[in-house]
Amino acid sequence: MPQQQVAIIGAGPIGLELAVALKRAGVDYVHFEAGQIGQTVSWYPKMTRFFSSSDRIAIAGMPLQTADQSKATREEYLAYLRNIVLHFELEVRTYERVMSVGREGDSFLIETNRSGGGTACRVDRIVLAVGDMARPHLLHIPGEDLEHVSHYFDDAHRYFGQKLLIVGGKNSAVEAAIRCSRAGADVTISYRQAEFDPNRIKYWLLPELAGMIKSGKVRFLPQTVPVSIAPGRVTLRPAAGVLGDPVEVDADFVLLLTGYCMDDTLFKMLGVELAGENQAPVFDPVTMQTNVPGVYVAGTAAAGTQTVFRLFIENCHVHVPRIVASVSDQAPPDEAGMAARDESQLET
Repeated sequence: MPQQQVAIIGAGPIGLELAVALKRAGVDYVHFEAGQIGQTVSWYPKMTRFFSSSDRIAIAGMPLQTADQSKATREEYLAYLRNIVLHFELEVRTYERVMSVGREGDSFLIETNRSGGGTACRVDRIVLAVGDMARPHLLHIPGEDLEHVSHYFDDAHRYFGQKLLIVGGKNSAVEAAIRCSRAGADVTISYRQAEFDPNRIKYWLLPELAGMIKSGKVRFLPQTVPVSIAPGRVTLRPAAGVLGDPVEVDADFVLLLTGYCMDDTLFKMLGVELAGENQAPVFDPVTMQTNVPGVYVAGTAAAGTQTVFRLFIENCHVHVPRIVASVSDQAPPDEAGMAARDESQLET
């Protein structure tokens, strides 16, 4: 059975950046990804633009350029990630899901599964770079699994001429409401709060949605939550603490854009301590090593399931040199400089 120094699990931007850094450092590693590289980014709606500027989401020292010098779209960033893999000749075992992992003596045994058969290998250290948006936050209401209901917004064209109910009030819900209305959908948006929080929505989206609501192009039902979904209709009730009767909303399609959760399966399998409301892994910020020796966390997974977002691609770059130094048994990088960078990234 082959044995390598490090296994990276997850091939999002930070997982790929770490792979480049390990390769440059001469560290032997194996890289697994349950889907395609940039899997979470591929779930973004078509032509969605990043909130972050291109220089902040560029990785491995390779510039990210866009044709009009604006913020990158989903498509541009996925092409950029593909180019990273090609340019640095990275070997990523895509569509190969890690099914089990555990300690055996001084190393870890990893077993995987993919079409055509899985594999097993031993590694000295593991880095979990699995992101924080692996699966949707389910509402657990009747009808949530019906064919016309989705937790992902893909393309506004699908909803042309249709009655569409969107549930949620953050970036994904607001952007979907705007784009689907512009594409000719009859849009209603249900949100459990009385109003949208400008601190949680891209600054250029909220004024446009406010104008659409004011003009009647989008119907807004504040302080409501869905309790059941049936073909052609959704029943909403007042949010907790709000008086009122349930209402029925006609809907040909329903988008439940109520957030996403980290998949903590491998953390639990390895015995990593998860703490706080976000169930974030406990780790040493100098090395990114968790409470389990030899197990590290990288990228937004370090924050667990984020309700208020504090970790993004741009302030996770610092995880890479910390991990490389630790697995190479080198002195940690300049923490004072990295702390300053962390703080500056969070403020902008």
